[in-house]
Amino acid sequence: MPGSPYTDLDRPPLDARRLERALITPDGLWSRLALRVETGSTNADAAEAARSGEPEGLVVVAERQTAGRGRRGRSWESPARAGIAVSVLLRPGLADPERDWPAAPPHRYGWLPLLAGVALVEAVDLLAELDAALKWPNDLLVWPDPKPPDRPPLPATPADGPDWAPGEAKCAGILAEGVAGTGGEPPAVVLGVGVNVTLRADELPVNPTGLPATSLQLAGAAATDRDPLLRALLRGIARWYDRWRTAGGDAEACGLHEAYLRHCATLGREVRVLLPGGNDLVGTARTIDPDGQLVLDSAAGERRIAAGDVLHLR
Repeated sequence: MPGSPYTDLDRPPLDARRLERALITPDGLWSRLALRVETGSTNADAAEAARSGEPEGLVVVAERQTAGRGRRGRSWESPARAGIAVSVLLRPGLADPERDWPAAPPHRYGWLPLLAGVALVEAVDLLAELDAALKWPNDLLVWPDPKPPDRPPLPATPADGPDWAPGEAKCAGILAEGVAGTGGEPPAVVLGVGVNVTLRADELPVNPTGLPATSLQLAGAAATDRDPLLRALLRGIARWYDRWRTAGGDAEACGLHEAYLRHCATLGREVRVLLPGGNDLVGTARTIDPDGQLVLDSAAGERRIAAGDVLHLR
């Protein structure tokens, strides 16, 4: 049947009703799920809903994006039903007395894409059973199958982290965007996550200046069913967001800072940070500070770099 979502049996469609039953609960974070067969950008859809007054908790999922975006306007595209394209609407600046959530200060919002990264790497570790790690500020890295026999396991602490550049590839990206509030309200935040799940080698995007792309399937994932992966990701975001909000946006107090350091492959490496205006900065990535900034030890001394100030990190 031409156009049927069942013509590729390796890529079954998502079921909106099953996802709603699993994710939308009376006391849960997620309040509404919009599943679209095709859209330009889930982030753009969620941002438009935010401008129309949609409350926190909207989830927008697309089987295919035609104008998906990464950081700095980079494109993120995938064949239909070959990946996860999801965006969620959050309003961290509004207090929620029923949940005992104080308003989070805007300078802590930089932790939200890192929070999504922790939820994503935990979901991939659990279900895909792959060695995965985070590249600050917004990428998920996995290693292809067969795995290099001499590559050590994920280090217990960032200081022990080896240089894993050989063989690593990007499998997912995260994009956080602010949406101006209306009527004096603080800005909303849209968090978008794009994951390559069953893309084949000839379907991968080409990025001549960055890491090669891969998919969970190509990396040898134990499971590539998008339904449980999406559920695990959204439940992980909700769980970490609850902790972060309860702590008033304090990533150290809620354990998010420690979790991110544990999963971050950038730390301990010499990196080159490309800055706006064509300048770059070279140094050793030492840690992530309490505001989610990368702390770099350079020849000129310590530098702290916010994700929004980075064009590219190598």
